[in-house]
Amino acid sequence: MPEPGTISRLRLSGLCFLLQTFTILLFAAFVRFSPESSPGHCSQPPNCSRRVQESGLQLPRFRDVHLQTLLGFGFLVAFLSRSGPGSVATSILVLAFAIQWALLLQGFLHHFQNGKIHMGAQSMVHADFGAAAALISTGAVLGRVNPAQMLVLTLLGVTLFTLNEYILLSLLGVSDSGGSVTVHTFGAYFGLLVSRMLRQPHGDQWEEQQDTGHPPDVFAVVGTICLWIFWPSFTTATSAHGSAEPWALLNTYFSMAASTMATFVLSPVLYDKSTLHMVQIQDATVAGAAVMGMAGEMLVTPFGALIAGFLAGLIPPLGFRFLTPFLHSRLNIQDTCGVHNVHGLPGVLGALLGTLLAGLATADAYGGRLELVFPQLAGGGRSRTEQALLQLSALLLSLLLAGLGGCLTGAVLRMGALGMASSERCLQDMEVDEEGGEHRKEPGTSTLV
Repeated sequence: MPEPGTISRLRLSGLCFLLQTFTILLFAAFVRFSPESSPGHCSQPPNCSRRVQESGLQLPRFRDVHLQTLLGFGFLVAFLSRSGPGSVATSILVLAFAIQWALLLQGFLHHFQNGKIHMGAQSMVHADFGAAAALISTGAVLGRVNPAQMLVLTLLGVTLFTLNEYILLSLLGVSDSGGSVTVHTFGAYFGLLVSRMLRQPHGDQWEEQQDTGHPPDVFAVVGTICLWIFWPSFTTATSAHGSAEPWALLNTYFSMAASTMATFVLSPVLYDKSTLHMVQIQDATVAGAAVMGMAGEMLVTPFGALIAGFLAGLIPPLGFRFLTPFLHSRLNIQDTCGVHNVHGLPGVLGALLGTLLAGLATADAYGGRLELVFPQLAGGGRSRTEQALLQLSALLLSLLLAGLGGCLTGAVLRMGALGMASSERCLQDMEVDEEGGEHRKEPGTSTLV
């Protein structure tokens, strides 16, 4: 009879083969490059210069967003015992499949014409957003599921993410260019509900296996630097072209700066050690960026971004100190990477702030930007109150879909065919550091996804 390790490897190999073959067939049947990304002759000369200009804007956006998704998220998962490179490898596996699957689903909904999906650089930007949401979700269960289960979670998570994004952004006309609701909130609570469904009776043993040490600190340093370099572009990647973009970019920088200061204010009070771990600074940086996903292009004054970032920076230290133990002991939710504190709650705060700003939006405050941020409000199609209610409904709908989808996905992952593994087995399946060293995780520290 084959050993369990052999069965697990064959299961992963077969699932990867089936999923990749399926996506190749779908790409062959439906996906083509859009005319704007083709090097051929321009049929409408007056529009050629505009096409070149827009292409020049899209390629840097794609580069920055893709680097943020690959490096910013990938380097921030390496903290479990004996699993630094293994965690990064799992993230890259999720990213590789999620981009392909998201591009197909979003293409059928947004870019399907004459029986074909027409894709370009901006299509890849939107696909990276779907991959980011999937990486956030996997952070809640990292180290407790095997790679095959990660792929199934990605398959279902990206599908639900795309549906949620289509309902909110296309049907309801909600403004959320940086993904406070669609990426951070949805990804976090989807992953938390999956974790709840996969709860194990010996959660204390899982908790003892977490750690940080010198190598994870190095990963956190690199990941945090990537956040500062690329996340402002991530926040503005899907915003409207024009004069509204610098607002979101600059507000994201202000917010991350204030959130970093906030963790230096609160962490020394909550914990005995006066020196902060790098992962705490990293968590504050992510929270400051997450809160600007919806509100970044709405804030008309820089001090508003500083206030929002400072409030968001207080969430991770308080969350790891009080909320994470509560979730674990009372609700049986094992949040491996602390996505509730780093993504979920900052995303909710960003949605509430966006709701308030939508209710206060006026043409006098925004000038010509109002049409870029709230096109239906500027056109007279809806009032400020209606826009604000829609922004709030986006949060509620995302939480509902994330909750239902997470429960469904968790039930699927518990099926015997996927090989529900123990925490210890999943950790052993990951790479061991060269020295085989064991490190203990300090209280109140985490990594992103």
